[in-house]
Amino acid sequence: MADKPVIKIGHLKITDHLILGVTDLKQQKGMETFKHCTLKPVLKNGWNEVADDLSTGAIDGAFILAPTAMDIFKSGVDIKLLLFTHKSGSILVKNKAANIQKIEDFARKVVLIPYQLSVHNMLFHKLLSERGMNPGITSDPKADVFLEVVAPFQMPDAIRFDEEGEIAGFIVAEPFGSLVISSGFGEPFYLSCELWNKHPCCVFVMRNDVIQKNPDGVQEIVTSLVRSGIAVENQPDSAAIIGGRFLGQDPTIIRKVLTDPKDRIVTDELFPVIENLAIIQDYMFDKMKILKDKIDLEKFLDTRFAKEAGAR
Repeated sequence: MADKPVIKIGHLKITDHLILGVTDLKQQKGMETFKHCTLKPVLKNGWNEVADDLSTGAIDGAFILAPTAMDIFKSGVDIKLLLFTHKSGSILVKNKAANIQKIEDFARKVVLIPYQLSVHNMLFHKLLSERGMNPGITSDPKADVFLEVVAPFQMPDAIRFDEEGEIAGFIVAEPFGSLVISSGFGEPFYLSCELWNKHPCCVFVMRNDVIQKNPDGVQEIVTSLVRSGIAVENQPDSAAIIGGRFLGQDPTIIRKVLTDPKDRIVTDELFPVIENLAIIQDYMFDKMKILKDKIDLEKFLDTRFAKEAGAR
């Protein structure tokens, strides 16, 4: 029998990608057997790496920020969005050293975001603009709050070593927010679910040539991910232990992210909702003007695998 093709999926060490860790563990322990492929998670340090490797074909698919995936598709890379990987799950943290009491206190300070083309950037932009404030880069004369892109795993140290309080805080996927809070350097300001309940953020995309060559293998992965999402929702204690290993974090912190409050992150509603993606695209195009063109979302989505997997 010929060797099964290896499907390489890029990801970061964030709770948004926990279902990939659960699926990987099920495969390793023989709890699930893929007949048509072997799944290989490929850890990356930041979103640039994920985007570049997806574009060049160094990886076959990725757990990636929805607006970044849209931009890659727009640039001519033939990828398809197959599944949401979660809903909600991020946090806006204020730096204790910066004395932030209200939104207006962010003025003239730096706020860290994980990537320009991220839902985090969109949510923070919306929060500020509703108060008449403008986020932007330091050299922008119209900017009231200065945004700086920092890889998620580097954010805790950025806050820890900012004794002067020049960094007001950051908005990012968990568990990095809770990590800073538990270590005493930060305090929660908003959970992302409070800014947009059940918002999409990271999505599972695959290169279309891989899908066409091995649709059965892709289906096995999507079906397993959907089941993993349900398992995380129903068994947070076990999921926290798995997450601790997969993400290299304290399981106690992961459990808090999964359960406190219950809708802080949602992993059992992964069907890709085109209307939600349109909200992101329209806001980033019309209001933020960081998407230069809109894409045809109908052509970007391939929902047949999610439907077959029973995703809701």
